[in-house]
Amino acid sequence: MLVLLPPSEGKAPAGRGAPLKPESLSLPGLGDARATVLEELAALCAGDEAKAQEVLGLSDGLRGEVAKNAALRTAGTRPAGELYTGVLYDALDLASLDAEARRRAHRALLVFSGLWGAVRIGDRIPPYRCSMGVKLPGLGGLGAFWRGPMAEVLPEAAGDGLVLDLRSAAYASAWRPKGEVAGRTATVRVLHSRLVDGVEKRSVVSHFNKATKGRIVRGLLASGAVPRSPGELVEVLRGLGYVVEAEPPRAGRTWALDVVVTEIH
Repeated sequence: MLVLLPPSEGKAPAGRGAPLKPESLSLPGLGDARATVLEELAALCAGDEAKAQEVLGLSDGLRGEVAKNAALRTAGTRPAGELYTGVLYDALDLASLDAEARRRAHRALLVFSGLWGAVRIGDRIPPYRCSMGVKLPGLGGLGAFWRGPMAEVLPEAAGDGLVLDLRSAAYASAWRPKGEVAGRTATVRVLHSRLVDGVEKRSVVSHFNKATKGRIVRGLLASGAVPRSPGELVEVLRGLGYVVEAEPPRAGRTWALDVVVTEIH
């Protein structure tokens, strides 16, 4: 099973570990593309601060992120699983999993990134600010930039098992499973169901959507279940107490699963 996750804007401070070692990162086939993005981002942030702030879409309160990007090569690093601190990762709470579940997490989780393309949670990286929606002056939109490298590397990383895609739209644009890989890929949408004047209303709530996805991944890792297909995933999630609605797609399409919840927490 391969689980595709978005990163988070929130990140822990730089660690005390050694600076970035690009050759140590997983998916070495992305190495050249990573070096290109890193060079462009560092050069942008070492120059005109106001321009870098505009390109990265940073508010004045986040102006300090520009200097951090300029120093990426020398900053301390943390494992990616410790670096990302957003809602999904708080709900996933990797640190509190038992040893076997953490080993499963290291094998299964792949975090997409505008800067790194994709990394495993054990890969040591420095804090950075560069979303997949950024358009770097010398490269253009990063979603489009990563499509070629990802198309070469991700099918092999996906292996022959289930791909659970929990990415947001911007990160999904960097790689869309095709062919037989698509047929064993499941995307998840979390819907909040409530009664309004006796009529059921369903809606997507962003914060809650992320938290529920984090809990879903945690439940899968903690259970030890290894579903090999979207159909098996539906049954596992139902066994974990989730209400899941799904219909098999046409050949060559990904499965779309709706997880329906009645409480937001």
